[in-house]
Amino acid sequence: MPLAEAAGRVLAEPVVAAEDVPAFDRSTVDGYAVIAEDTFGAAEGAPALLEVVGTVEMGRPAGFRLTAGQAGAVPTGGSLPEGADAVVMVEHSVIPGEGLVELTRPVAPGENVVRAGEDIRRGTEVLPAGRRLAPADVGVLAAVGVTEPVCFARPRVAVIPTGDEIVPPDAPVCRPGQVRDVVSVALAALISRDGGVPRVSDVVPDRREALEAAVSGVLPESELVLVLGGSSVGARDHTAAVIDRCGPPGVLFHGLALKPGKPTLFGLCGAAGEGDGGVAVFGLPGHPVSALVVYRLLVRTALRLVAGEAVPAWRDEAGADPLEATVAATLTRAVPSDQGREDYVCVRLRPSEAAPPPAGAGAGPPGSGRGAVLLAEPVFGKSGLITMLAQADGLVRIPAGRRGLEPGTEVEVILLD
Repeated sequence: MPLAEAAGRVLAEPVVAAEDVPAFDRSTVDGYAVIAEDTFGAAEGAPALLEVVGTVEMGRPAGFRLTAGQAGAVPTGGSLPEGADAVVMVEHSVIPGEGLVELTRPVAPGENVVRAGEDIRRGTEVLPAGRRLAPADVGVLAAVGVTEPVCFARPRVAVIPTGDEIVPPDAPVCRPGQVRDVVSVALAALISRDGGVPRVSDVVPDRREALEAAVSGVLPESELVLVLGGSSVGARDHTAAVIDRCGPPGVLFHGLALKPGKPTLFGLCGAAGEGDGGVAVFGLPGHPVSALVVYRLLVRTALRLVAGEAVPAWRDEAGADPLEATVAATLTRAVPSDQGREDYVCVRLRPSEAAPPPAGAGAGPPGSGRGAVLLAEPVFGKSGLITMLAQADGLVRIPAGRRGLEPGTEVEVILLD
């Protein structure tokens, strides 16, 4: 694909440098290329006097060589003359006469110089397969002359809203008992941001045959399917039965020790004879907060996997997700929780009055008392209220073994954006 469109895409094959970067020794400053030994002992009162034997032009080889007692004028990015091993900045030079320069500061070998191949060595793997390309990575590709990187296609994600009570967002009126579809719209935005191509279907009524037809219809053209609502155990909840009928292997888990998001289910459909494990299908709760939290905790990782991204282990030993961006904060209010389940609480962030840590100290781990210069205010509400997430800056995880968190607890906040 064109290099200009590659940011955010996932590399399908590694990129190996076919040349050194830079391809020549170059100066990082405007000044004078020198043999460093000729400047030793130079000072304002006792400058080193050198003969200027040439001037380097940008975009061209130096074309001359230095010997002892000689210097060459060189611009930033210009090639280094043969024999030179350092550059004195122009600010530390005086021109006493034509063809001469006085240098008032010594330099060490290699100072103000980038050697050929110092950035990238020919034959080295500069970017691995499975890497999602950041803007800086696109610059690396340009540096090694790769203008059409091979990337995976964006995963197609089918979003199927269900429920007799759900109406499209553009419905002119909502009769009593009806609600506008907010979850699929919000999920589509998240999917697009995370590198997928969302395809939102029409709302499917609460009938098993209708849901089965909808799921079967999107499986051949999707890498991931999200069914919204219908994942609980009520009489109108058909998602689990439909995933089983569209398998094998069908449902792999149904229910999580998680709040919000307990009814979540997951399965694989259409694996028979395909050899690729089938299409991943999530059944998400219909409540907005539950659905969007589960997306953040589970679906986003699945999306990155089917996109070809090299995703690290889901959790480290401390329980942290390596994909998440977090900040340290101090909890302002007590947050209750039931043991045996993992709770996620929406919080708003605001500055605290505590002094920031000393320069270079960095943020410490939870409980260290270092770096928590933000306050986390819990946003309480029910999982059906979309404004809870709209008001929140992040989520605080309460481990399954804890019975809540006390005010003043230092926590790691998972940033929502």
